[in-house]
Amino acid sequence: MRLVLNVILLLIAAALAYLLYTSIKEPIAFDNEKNRRKDIVVEKLETIRTAQEMYRDITGQFAPNFDTLVEVLTNGRFTRIAVIGDPDDPNFTGEIQYDTSYTDAIDSVRAIGMDLAALRYVPQFKDTEQAEFRIAADTIEYQSTTVAVVEVGTAWNTFMGPYSDDRFSKYDQKYSPNNIIKFGDLNKPNLSGNWE
Repeated sequence: MRLVLNVILLLIAAALAYLLYTSIKEPIAFDNEKNRRKDIVVEKLETIRTAQEMYRDITGQFAPNFDTLVEVLTNGRFTRIAVIGDPDDPNFTGEIQYDTSYTDAIDSVRAIGMDLAALRYVPQFKDTEQAEFRIAADTIEYQSTTVAVVEVGTAWNTFMGPYSDDRFSKYDQKYSPNNIIKFGDLNKPNLSGNWE
């Protein structure tokens, strides 16, 4: 009888150890995978932000869609104006001259290794489908000035795969699969990412 009781207690202890192990394993796996995927998506958003800044340098606005963004960065040119002479120097007696030069945007795109064809796509993981980032651009009145604004992002559930369920929010109070990870804001001139 004592042997049977010891075996039962041993089985109960093993079952409790297994339950403890699985209850610790899932939140750790979720946190690791969430951070890994977020870092990859953030890197892509930072690349898109750089592309939008390049587009703004060429056009003075932000691109409202990826087709326009790619077209301008492929065919557009940066304008560089060099000022010869110092207009603020009272001792300067010569004529101030402006030297304008142009640089193809595609050269800068290639120099930083930006892949324009893949720019629009949310990084794909083996358990996610191909999705595109949402993009919007506009001009608004901000402090009595017309300014260009942009917002680019995607919902967490587009890249979280098996972790895109609300039940994982019990491991991270800030996590919701429907929240948007993005940079920019259509209501104010701000290019910061909400991950920063």
